[in-house]
Amino acid sequence: MRSDYFQRAIFVLSAVIYVTSSNSDSLHNKLPSAPDLDNLELNKTRELSKGSAISKDYRIFDSIGNVSTLEELITEISNSDVTFLGETHTDAVAHDLEALLLEKSWDDKQSLSLEMFESDVQFVLDEYMEGLITEEHFLKSARIWENYESDYRELIEFSKEKGVPVIAANAPRRYINLVRRLGKGTLFSLSEEGKQFLPPLPYPDASPEYENKFRAIMLAHQSIISRASVDQEPTNLHEDRDLNQTESAIEESNGPYGEAFERMLEAQNLWDASMAWSIASHLKRNPGNRIIHVNGSFHTDFSLGIPEHLKNYLPSLNLLTVTMVPSLEYPNFKKSMEGLGDYIIITDGTLGPSH
Repeated sequence: MRSDYFQRAIFVLSAVIYVTSSNSDSLHNKLPSAPDLDNLELNKTRELSKGSAISKDYRIFDSIGNVSTLEELITEISNSDVTFLGETHTDAVAHDLEALLLEKSWDDKQSLSLEMFESDVQFVLDEYMEGLITEEHFLKSARIWENYESDYRELIEFSKEKGVPVIAANAPRRYINLVRRLGKGTLFSLSEEGKQFLPPLPYPDASPEYENKFRAIMLAHQSIISRASVDQEPTNLHEDRDLNQTESAIEESNGPYGEAFERMLEAQNLWDASMAWSIASHLKRNPGNRIIHVNGSFHTDFSLGIPEHLKNYLPSLNLLTVTMVPSLEYPNFKKSMEGLGDYIIITDGTLGPSH
């Protein structure tokens, strides 16, 4: 893996540290005091090329760089039990593609699963999808990400209109924080009520391949891990940050080999196991359904992370991994992108962030 992959993963790992730091209670859920429903984009127009691999802002390739088409990808999605759409959370083109792929593959067997909602707000999500509560109360109660309106609302509203079940797939971040601070064994101390929002305990360890990937990125950006021991949290996740910490700070954290690293890996792995368990549980309750799951790409790159855990829970599933990569060298397919997914969609990285 080359430095461009490390750079793409830096945002994800920064998020891990932000969420799991001792003072952090949230990542993207900066709730508006009063949602401005009048300004929501109810009729957002998508300008993607429908039916072509060549669009102004994206290109579709197979896992080794052969040009593919939107029709081929939609067919594969329709024939897969679970499709993972791995995104960079600020990639506007990826968000539009997610909405388009959901729309084009939709039928009465399709379900949607989202990293962006935590399992303990499933009932809130269900109440909104069933029309029982207003959008204002949904936004206030579901701990939405700050980029919900620009990036994920279209998915929810399409699903609400069509009756698509939506899975709040992620683990509650308070438990991710718990694992980061005290280790995965502390989850056994939770009440039975708390444990119901998690996968069966003990959840499996990360695979050696996943751990190596996680460690390699930490080695490339050793300064990040030092933030795991710092109480002060960043005021804005998307601010530019100094990633070059002092050598002493790195040494204090024992680099990507000490206890801090192990707990971070356990916390990251809990995210993956939780999303896999949420998907598996839905499929057990609804045999014959298909699921599109949207997640940050690190969770599914190289079919590691969530796909590994899902195969552990339901070995016979047919899985499809789609990785969407914003590239400053768009539209070139780079050697380092090979194998990131069964399909790799390169988006124009020179475009501004979605939020």
